[in-house]
Amino acid sequence: MVENDGRPIYGNIMYDRRVVRGNTYAQHILPATAQPDPVEIQRQQEAMRRAAARKVSKDKFHTRSSDALMDRKHVDVQTELYLEELIDHIEDASVECQTDAFLDKPATPLFIPAKSGKDAATQIEDGELFDFDLEVEPVLQVLIGKTMEQALLEVLEEEELAGLRAQQRAFQELRNAELVEVQRLEEQERRHREEKARRIKQQRLILKKEIETAEKIAARTFTQHYLADLLPSVYSKLRDHGYFYDPVHRDIETGFLPWLMAEVNNTLEKQEVARTVLDMLIQDVTDHRQEVFNYK
Repeated sequence: MVENDGRPIYGNIMYDRRVVRGNTYAQHILPATAQPDPVEIQRQQEAMRRAAARKVSKDKFHTRSSDALMDRKHVDVQTELYLEELIDHIEDASVECQTDAFLDKPATPLFIPAKSGKDAATQIEDGELFDFDLEVEPVLQVLIGKTMEQALLEVLEEEELAGLRAQQRAFQELRNAELVEVQRLEEQERRHREEKARRIKQQRLILKKEIETAEKIAARTFTQHYLADLLPSVYSKLRDHGYFYDPVHRDIETGFLPWLMAEVNNTLEKQEVARTVLDMLIQDVTDHRQEVFNYK
């Protein structure tokens, strides 16, 4: 219902902005504060007048007080902004005065113009302009459809992420296994290199010892051959020069030197046998290592 409540009414009610006709989807709903409240406007104007009055009163240095009430009198009181020091001391007495607070101006009564014209009204039946159940159905369908679509997309995304995580875990496990295998092969290759270097070093030491032993044996054999020719010549020369026969030398020549030569021969034979056995062992080990290396 739209009635005449003091607002101006146009000649034809169809031109009233408060009555909406046409498509309800694009209707313009007036806010609650579209029509100003006269009481609120009058209150704001009164507040503005009070603020202006207070400003004018502050700008004036000398304000006029109201008339003194019964049994009271006015007394001059210093109200300047800046105080001045009084040099001459004059006899004075303390007097107090009391002024009443400013009385507020009573509120101005609201202006209510006299009613003119005739009241008019219009009646809108239920369902004539808007059917909520019918109009909200497409909106609900769109909302539910978009919600289901978004939920389905999120589920598919979660499943895809789960599959990617599973593939990543499998790839990580395979990569870790390959790294372990590579480390094992590297460690095995390192042990083989160390073993090969140790064997080569050992073989070089053995060859060096063999060379030194052969040189010693050659030097000893040369010394023995040289001494074997030297001793008879010396004895013959001594004998030729008339030296006396020495039984110790004879005992050495007949007893000790043959035994010494026999022992040297036995030792040399044992060393030769030992070297032969050692060469055979080294040859067997070398052949075995060569077969193992070729097999790998």
